[in-house]
Formats: sequence, structure tokens, C-alpha cells
Amino acid sequence: MLHVGGACGYGDLVGKPPFSSMVTAGNPNLFLSGKGCGACYQVKCTKNSLCSGEPVTVTITDECPGGPCLAEKIHFDLSGSAFGSLALSGKTDQLLNTGVITVEYARVKCKYNGYTIAFHVDSSSSGYYFAVVVEYEGGDGDLSGVDLRQAGGVGGSPEWLSMQHSWGAIWKINSDSKLKPPFSLRLTTLTSHATIVADDVIPVGWRPGMTYRSVVTGPAHP
Repeated sequence: MLHVGGACGYGDLVGKPPFSSMVTAGNPNLFLSGKGCGACYQVKCTKNSLCSGEPVTVTITDECPGGPCLAEKIHFDLSGSAFGSLALSGKTDQLLNTGVITVEYARVKCKYNGYTIAFHVDSSSSGYYFAVVVEYEGGDGDLSGVDLRQAGGVGGSPEWLSMQHSWGAIWKINSDSKLKPPFSLRLTTLTSHATIVADDVIPVGWRPGMTYRSVVTGPAHP
């Protein structure tokens, strides 16, 4: 079964809304070394008599790196909640006991109704090092790049600084000089290369371990 928190770095959020444990680990072709974190898929089971045939939507929050995960081009290691939700009414436990089922799947847009995109500042962050977990990214869900802009705007420090992919959904930046908040963050998705900008989302006085939310602008396509 899925590791608690998972290799994407979402921690205990996987069990809370909007994920609500409807999550999955993906094999390397889905996890994509962490850049597939946050992507959403619709899965359904039609070839088992215990299955309802109704689709459910799950989010990639973990990696399934070995065993049967490498035997197939695409493999989902569904959470217990997600696996069980594919069953006919009253057949959840029986379906869970089968262990392995064949599913049909399709990539879908992520929809986190009522939740704005969030940025959780990693506890290791300081004035010269900043790391952040990107949470509840609607639309594509995945990321190919994150950039940071310091305070100053067009007249001061307009340039976007590229952040490095650390692991999972965590992106980081090291600086020789002290970083100047508020920070704006620009996200580029992996699937469609759309950009999403969260202006001044990390405020002056930010603290490690805190989560900051933003009404973003975008997505825009290059």
C-alpha cells in the first residue's frame, strides 16, 4: 500500500481535504522523478465483477519504484480509499482482498473546488535558502519549473530566479545574498508548459513550516 505522506513531500495532507486519501503512487513513468507529483488521473475498473465500473479521480502523491511497478509501462498503486471506491456497494472489502485489478485510466485536469493553490515553506528554509512544497495546483497539476522573484518589482528586482527541483513536489533556491521578501512564485507545468503566477505569495516575515495561499494569475500558454 501507499506510504504515508509519500515521496512527493505532501506529508499528512494526503489524508485531508481536498486529497481525502484519494491518492496513488505511480511507477516511474507516472512519477517522473517527482515532476509528476500532483498530476490527476481518472481510473475505473470494468473487468472485475466486484467493480462498479464508475470512474474515480486520484492524485499522484507517491512513487511505486519496484516489483510489479516496473513490470508494466503504467502502474498505479492506489491507496486503500481509492482502491475501495472502485467497488460495487457492499463489496469494498472483497475488492480490497483481491490485491490487484486491471484499470482503465485517463489523464484529467485537477479540480480542488474551494481550495486555492498553497505553498508550504520547508522547515529547513532560511534567509539565504528557500524551499517550498507546491500544494493543490489545479489544472495540469504537475510541474516542470518554478521561479522566484524577490521584492522590488519592475523597478527593483524584476528578474525571475530559477529554483532547483529538490525532490517530489519540493523546489529550492540557494542565494549568496539574503533573499528579500515578499516573494512571487511562477510555476510552469510539465504537461502543457502553461505558466501560473502567484504574486507576493510569500510575505515579509514568512516563517519556515508555514503555508501561504494565493489567488494566482494564469494559466497562460507560451
